[in-house]
Amino acid sequence: MREAMEDPRCLRIVDANANRAREALRVMEDFARFVLDDAALCGMLKALRHRLREALSIFALRGMTALREIVTDVGKDVRTKSEYSRASAVGVAVAAGKRLSEALRCIEEYGKVIDPQIGLAVEKLRYTGYEIEQRLMLHAQANDRFGAVRLYGILTESLCQLDWRSTAEALVRGGVDCLQLREKELKDRELLERSRVLAELCAANDVLFVVNDRPDIAVLSGATGVHVGQDDLTVSQARRMVGPDRIVGVSTHTLQQFENALHESPTYLAVGPLFDSGTKPQDHIAGAQTLRMARERTSLPIVAIGGIDERNVAEVLAAANCGICVCSAIICQPDPQERTERLVRAIDAVASVNRTM
Repeated sequence: MREAMEDPRCLRIVDANANRAREALRVMEDFARFVLDDAALCGMLKALRHRLREALSIFALRGMTALREIVTDVGKDVRTKSEYSRASAVGVAVAAGKRLSEALRCIEEYGKVIDPQIGLAVEKLRYTGYEIEQRLMLHAQANDRFGAVRLYGILTESLCQLDWRSTAEALVRGGVDCLQLREKELKDRELLERSRVLAELCAANDVLFVVNDRPDIAVLSGATGVHVGQDDLTVSQARRMVGPDRIVGVSTHTLQQFENALHESPTYLAVGPLFDSGTKPQDHIAGAQTLRMARERTSLPIVAIGGIDERNVAEVLAAANCGICVCSAIICQPDPQERTERLVRAIDAVASVNRTM
């Protein structure tokens, strides 16, 4: 072993930052557990704590705890005002994430003096920490921005009885919380112009607006976000284009697709088709069981889609607490506002019963 291995100054630094990292991980884990209610993130954070303990096991042999000098520590009374101020639980988790990355960086750098392999091991943990921190924040943002969506409408002109603009206005008046423009055949310029009109309409009425398939159009039009399918860009690729502040949703049809999508931290996940749908016929029907199992795997927002209307919405909501996504049930009707209002009432009626149970 090199002589530097016995340097008590390096050992003290590693010891102090190991404590900071463990404390930060515990704060983040409790946020994932009690605020986000997300078992997957809890598991990732717990695993990272154990990996950190294993990586630092060599220091236990060096007697780090015996080197602690709390009374004479010149930094123990150094404080800043910001340390005592947190705006929310999210703010607490954000601060913990920053503290974790700083602590791991210190361990990595000073650990290299003692053993280069320690630096390499902790570097890997630091990148894992970055990934978990991002997922934690995206998850919190998703629940904040999309968690209240009850009814999500999809607009496709060829299915409308009215013109597209009148139909969109009717859906907004009827009570949709999110509107998606899904037009596969429009030329780019026309798609952009239509998206801009709808972005303005939705913004004026506090409705989220999402563009199907096209993150570039979403950005240029000022949309709230983009929705991608299994054959489109991935969630990660779409997010690199639209940035961290826009919504990115993804369609899933099987439990495996759902679990794969979770690793990319979408804002929300669509699960379906729940029933046979004339709008988008599918060889595979996901059904209520897939929706139920998907809900058990995350607290991220989920929307159920495919063949849903006011007649079967109670069955869907009995399977999972989720948003309801519809297309033909409202836009194919001669009075889309009235059909939207009926569906909103049906959703609210189920929610009211669930609250009293």
